[in-house]
Amino acid sequence: MKALIISTSDTKGGAARAAYRLHQGLQTTNISSQMLVQTKHSDHPGVVAVNKAAGIGQAVTSLRTAIDHLPLKRYSSRTGATLSVQWLPENLEKKVAELNPDVVNLHWINSGFLKIETLARLGKPILWTLHDMWPFTGGCHYNQTCDRYQLTCGSCPQLGSSYQKDLTYKTWQRKSTAWEDIDLTVVALSSWLGECAANSSLFRGRNIEIIPNGIDTKKYRPIDSTVARGLLNLPTNRRLILFGSLNAADDRRKGFQLLEPALKRLSKTSWRDKVEVVIFGASNPDQGTSVSTEFGLNTHYLGTLNDDLSLALAYSAADIFVLPSIQENLANTVMESLACGTPCVAFDIGGMPDLIEHKRNGYLVKPYKTEDLIGGITWILDDTERYQRLRNRAREKVEKEFTLEIQGQRYEKLFSEVVSHSRGKL
Repeated sequence: MKALIISTSDTKGGAARAAYRLHQGLQTTNISSQMLVQTKHSDHPGVVAVNKAAGIGQAVTSLRTAIDHLPLKRYSSRTGATLSVQWLPENLEKKVAELNPDVVNLHWINSGFLKIETLARLGKPILWTLHDMWPFTGGCHYNQTCDRYQLTCGSCPQLGSSYQKDLTYKTWQRKSTAWEDIDLTVVALSSWLGECAANSSLFRGRNIEIIPNGIDTKKYRPIDSTVARGLLNLPTNRRLILFGSLNAADDRRKGFQLLEPALKRLSKTSWRDKVEVVIFGASNPDQGTSVSTEFGLNTHYLGTLNDDLSLALAYSAADIFVLPSIQENLANTVMESLACGTPCVAFDIGGMPDLIEHKRNGYLVKPYKTEDLIGGITWILDDTERYQRLRNRAREKVEKEFTLEIQGQRYEKLFSEVVSHSRGKL
């Protein structure tokens, strides 16, 4: 059976990396997998790029993203949150026909990559793996506190709009009209996102499956902490708190604005001379120095880490990984950290409980409570024997539930069911 994974990128960004890992995991099954992407960053021969040259491809992606966002310019009061309209023409229908898969698996297809109306013209059964909420909203990727995706969107708070028939309403209507009769199965990565999809007006009544991401446990594995710290030039005589994501300090959804006051409070306790902070996905605001003390604690900035080995070293060097996201699906960073045997602290929201078992491989914090965030960090670090148990269970959790092989087998079974069902309708 031939499966085609469609994703804006193959390796740039969390959703892209997850799609690429699925592509790799399917190599262990009876599925013949290819990826169709807007911009290719890997050298994998099974990845087909619409824009073949990496430099040109990235420029085209940036241009398409900018043009796709033009309708948002009418809303001067909009927030900084990402919204996608997906109105630009493209030739993906022709590309899919050339590759002729038995089933199409959509992932994150934004940045102007795939037009909403194209889905109905692909002529193949479709599985849509949800990395955020965009597929069932009028344009936002995370709803924040708005529940209008359960109706018809409109009056969008992220647009700063009080007009019912605003851009999000029109985008919702385009989706509703274009997707009414398509052969679509929805795959949610977490129980939380599956529930959101089931309650949405666009996906209500659709078949929704829960299949979490998988990870390569040979690449993401515990590495001796002393070795990892030596390679990353990190201190060996302090406990290290790690935080990181793409645009770590700038994306408010990732919760850096909540971590910052927690670290400042921690610096005023007896932990001040025992812990230091490590951040990846952001550069040192104190340019020219290797260490900042802006939180009252020595803070090491690793910059952007693009390869698996560097990330595995960072997780292994740390004693604890903290991701205080205010909204999150199934965080790759948390899964990566657990695979490296590093316990995690996160708010008890979204897909976090699917990964973090409270006080077994990490700590689930009461949502947005700074004091409990500090409490979770210190609880994990405070007891040496307990800490080792947490480390062991962190790795065990991933090995039992989140390997590429397990994910591949689940998709193989679902692909077969979807294709058989589609053929039975002919």
